[in-house]
Amino acid sequence: MEIIKHRRNQTFQATLLWLLPLGFVLAFFYRPLVTIFSLIFSPQFFSSSANLNLSKTVQPLLFTLKQASLSTLFTLLVGLPIAYLFSHFQFPGRKLLQTLTFIPFILPTVVVAAAFTALIGPRGWLNLALVDLFGLKTQPIQWQGTLTAVVLAHVFYNLSLVVRIVGSAWSRLNPRLGQAARSLGATPLRSFFEITLPMLRPALTGALLLVFLFDFTSFGVVLMLGNPTQPTLDVAIYQQALYYFNLPQAGLLSIIQLACTLLISTLHDRLGTARTGKYAVQSESNALRQPRNIHEKLFILVSVLCLLVLIAAPLLSLASRSVVALEAARGERGQFQTGFTLRFYQELFQNRTGSIFYVSPLVAILNSLKFSLATVLISVLLGILASYALVKEGALNRLVLPFFMLPLGASAITLGLGFVLTYNRGFFIQEGFPWILPIAHSLLALPLVVRTLLPALRNIPANLRESARALGANPLRAWLEIDLPLMLRPLLMAAIFAFTISLGEFGATSFLSTPSNPTIPVAIYRYISQPGALNYGQAMAMATLLMITCGAGIFLIERIKLPGEELF
Repeated sequence: MEIIKHRRNQTFQATLLWLLPLGFVLAFFYRPLVTIFSLIFSPQFFSSSANLNLSKTVQPLLFTLKQASLSTLFTLLVGLPIAYLFSHFQFPGRKLLQTLTFIPFILPTVVVAAAFTALIGPRGWLNLALVDLFGLKTQPIQWQGTLTAVVLAHVFYNLSLVVRIVGSAWSRLNPRLGQAARSLGATPLRSFFEITLPMLRPALTGALLLVFLFDFTSFGVVLMLGNPTQPTLDVAIYQQALYYFNLPQAGLLSIIQLACTLLISTLHDRLGTARTGKYAVQSESNALRQPRNIHEKLFILVSVLCLLVLIAAPLLSLASRSVVALEAARGERGQFQTGFTLRFYQELFQNRTGSIFYVSPLVAILNSLKFSLATVLISVLLGILASYALVKEGALNRLVLPFFMLPLGASAITLGLGFVLTYNRGFFIQEGFPWILPIAHSLLALPLVVRTLLPALRNIPANLRESARALGANPLRAWLEIDLPLMLRPLLMAAIFAFTISLGEFGATSFLSTPSNPTIPVAIYRYISQPGALNYGQAMAMATLLMITCGAGIFLIERIKLPGEELF
């Protein structure tokens, strides 16, 4: 009887904890989703033959699959050696370099695209250097607007996922199994394929599916670096909704995109879980070692150089391009006068031409800060409730969890379209503070908040709470004195993640922001979309400011990270 009573009590507590998070998801995910469905199956859609053009649906889907597959493949080829590097070797600057690999992932996609524009674009440093070195009349690298630029940016953006997930699993493998195989005559290559790779397969599969999911739902990178005539599903939804006002077609693309991402998310949850025996792993990571021979030293040197070229080069190109003026010399086509300047930062706060598209960076920054703080408040509060509900045991969690996790498969573009169709008036889009933006950002940040808080809650010993209650502490006091101190740093990490996600979100914001309430990514895109060296320089300057802000958040996260705690 006591067991049955305890289970009923657990179910009742979980029900109370689920009320707010589930209500939030039902109101702001499922209701917009129903609106999209109703639009697709409306008489307006079937009465128009233009909306039934299969090429508008099939071509974006095929190109999305193509670019996501290529991007995932090259991310694996680059990331696997780097994961081995960080999981096995100790060398000077290792910690700093490991932190550097994570910065691209937290950067807004608009900043990533701006960084590669500064490096390989028509006015990028690489093109200018080759023109000057070989005396060329045209830029030799014509990558912008091609699939190559998109794949390269995706490798830059998602490399840290493979490095962190696979590297963490690799560092915990028991080295004795590989040593035993080699003592029995197996070559290092055979030992890797027959011993190491099977044990790494769950982590590797999980990382690749996660990378594929991010590449599949990529928006900002494809929009700014890709070819407009070859859109992905997200870009096609954006074009159909905002350029052609074809909402039924945009809704159909959204449903297809949602179905694909949900399939990928389901595969990730089922295939990305480790199934190796206890002897195959260690409770602590393997001790890092110094390189033993010239081959290992050469491997470290080449890997570090590749990382610096792939990661540091775009970031430094972006920062340097924001403080260097490049102007064509009169009468001397192809030659440029270079010079250090802070003009682009100064011009951010002035509208000399009286452009109606002018966006004050101060307004954009204040808007982004307000939306980000509201996002932190909403997502952390709901994340705490959802995490405590998931800690409780019972059948309710198995029933509710799939409905709660379903929004994880939706892209920001689908979310933005659903919000436009459902909450396009009244309180949510009021001029002073449009709450629709932090609500949309919270839906995107909530999964990462739960993933950060849930392991910390599971690691809190239950006997501590029982001892506190036995000594007369009420539930609130027990939470304040037991749970809160133990989860304070994970809570801070979750808040920083939610803040940076909101600060750099571009997909949903491109639908939901208004001319009077732009955010920093929207302002960057407006600048970089307009012709002229001044607009381009201002875009680089604002992107640099956002990059510095996100980078500072990453270094703060690394400093407060608990020993042995993994991000994923």
